[in-house]
Amino acid sequence: MSMNMGPMLNAYPDSVGGHLSDIAAFLERPELKDIFSSFYVLPSLYHSDLDRGFCVVDYDLNQDLATESDLDRLKALGIDLKLDFVLNHASVMSPQFQDLIQKGEESEYKDFFIDWNKFWDGCGNLTKEGYIQPDESYIKDMFFRKPGLPLLMVQFPDGREVPYWNTFYQKTWEEDGKRCYLGQMDLNIRSEKVWEFYDETLRKIASYGAKIVRLDAFAYAPKAPGRKNFMNEPETWELLEKVSSLAKKYDLTLLPEIHASYGEGTYQVIADQGYFTYDFFLPGLIIDALENHTSEYLASWGQEILDKGISTVNMLGCHDGIPMLDLKGILPEERIDDLITLLKSRGGFVKDLHGAKNMYYQVNATYYSALGENDEKMHLARAIQMFMPGKPQVWYLDLLAGANDYEAMKKAGEGGHKEINRTNFSLEEAVKRLELPVVKNQLELLRMRKTHPAFSDGSKITISGKDELLSIRWENVQNGSSLTLNANLQNYAYEIV
Repeated sequence: MSMNMGPMLNAYPDSVGGHLSDIAAFLERPELKDIFSSFYVLPSLYHSDLDRGFCVVDYDLNQDLATESDLDRLKALGIDLKLDFVLNHASVMSPQFQDLIQKGEESEYKDFFIDWNKFWDGCGNLTKEGYIQPDESYIKDMFFRKPGLPLLMVQFPDGREVPYWNTFYQKTWEEDGKRCYLGQMDLNIRSEKVWEFYDETLRKIASYGAKIVRLDAFAYAPKAPGRKNFMNEPETWELLEKVSSLAKKYDLTLLPEIHASYGEGTYQVIADQGYFTYDFFLPGLIIDALENHTSEYLASWGQEILDKGISTVNMLGCHDGIPMLDLKGILPEERIDDLITLLKSRGGFVKDLHGAKNMYYQVNATYYSALGENDEKMHLARAIQMFMPGKPQVWYLDLLAGANDYEAMKKAGEGGHKEINRTNFSLEEAVKRLELPVVKNQLELLRMRKTHPAFSDGSKITISGKDELLSIRWENVQNGSSLTLNANLQNYAYEIV
C-alpha cells in the first residue's frame, strides 16, 4: 500500500465557514498555495446522526455540508482525500436497520446485524427478558465499552422483542405508542450482505476522490464466544486482508485506527501486516520533550520508526484529544502523570478510559493551549513534526493557533469535553488568522515539507539527540538535496540547514 507523503489537512466539513465550499475557498487562497497534498474530511460529510459523524446513516454526501462540486474544487487543487469507513457498526437510522424494524422476520437485513441469541446459542441461559445471559466462562475476558451486556432489544412488527448486539451508544423510548431508537448497531461480518455493503461503500468513497480510508472501530468487528471481542487474532487481520482486497479494486490505501499502549505493541503488529499506522505517540512525546528539555524519548521513538520500517501518519492535535493511554511503556509512568497534570493546569480535561476512573485515555485540549499558548513552542513542535518520518496530518485548529474553547464545551453539556478543540471559525476569522506570525511560520514549514525535494519517499532520514539537542536530517539520495533540522529543546530555537 502507498500514499503520497505530503502534508494533510484535517477538519470537519463545517470547521471553517460552515460548509465544505468555504474550506475549498480557504484553500484556494494564495496563502495556502503549495501547502497541502491531502485533506482528511471527518465523516459528518456523510449522512449521520450521532458523535459528529461517526454514527453513519449512509455514505451519501450530506448536502447541507458538502457537495460534489466542492470535491471537484479540491481535486482541481491537486488535493486527494482521506475519508472514514466505520466497519463495525451503522446508525439505527440506516436503511438496513429501518428495514429490519419495519419487516422483522421478513427483512432481507435480518442477519445484516448480529442476533444476540443466535450468537450465544448454547453458551448461556435465556432470561425472562428474552435474551441469553452468557455463562461467566464465555464473557470473563470480554472487553466492554459500557456497563452491562452490549445488546439492544429490538421490537419486531409482531411485537416480539429480539436482542441484537450493540457495542456502543444506545437509547430507546416510546413515542405515540411506537418504539424509537438512537444508537449504533454492530454489523454481522458473516453476512454476505455486509460484504456487499462494504464493497459498495468503498466504491462510493473512492468516487469522492479518496485515496486513503481510515478504518474506524475495525477491531470490534470480529466476534466469537469466549473471546475478548476486541482485536481478536487472527480474525482481525483476516478481516483487514479481506477489506484490503476490496480496497485495491478502487486504488484505496487503508489506515486502521486503534488506540493502545505502546507496551502492547499493537502499532508494530499493524505495521508488520503491511499497513500504515497512526503515530499516536508523537503528540505527547513532543510536549514531554519541550517541557523537560530533553530529546531522549522523542529521538528514541523516531529511530525505532526508521529501524523497523514503520509507515506512519503523524499529528500534533486532531478531532479527539491528545493521547495519553498510548504513551504507557514509551514514557515512564511518572512522566505521563506529570504531563497530565501540566495539561490540566493549562485548561485541559482528562477523558478516562470508557468511563473508568484512574484509567486515563486522553486529555482534551487544543495543542496550542497544551503548549501554554507559546508561539515559540508551537513553531518548534510543528518543525519537529515536519521532519519526523511519516505523513504529517494537521488539525485546522492547530494551524490557526486556536485556544481552548470552554464556551463550546459548556454548550455541549455533559460529555462535551471534546468540543474544547473543535471551534468552528467563520471564513473571515480563518482568513484573518493567516496574518498571525505563529500561523505564517507554520505555513512556511508546511510549504517546505510539501515542495522541497529533500522530502522524498526514498530519502534517507537520520535522527540524533543528546540532552536538549535534537537533529533530524532528510537526504534525497537520488538528487543529493538535503535538509537538516537542528533544534534546541531548552530555549526552543531551531534552524533548518
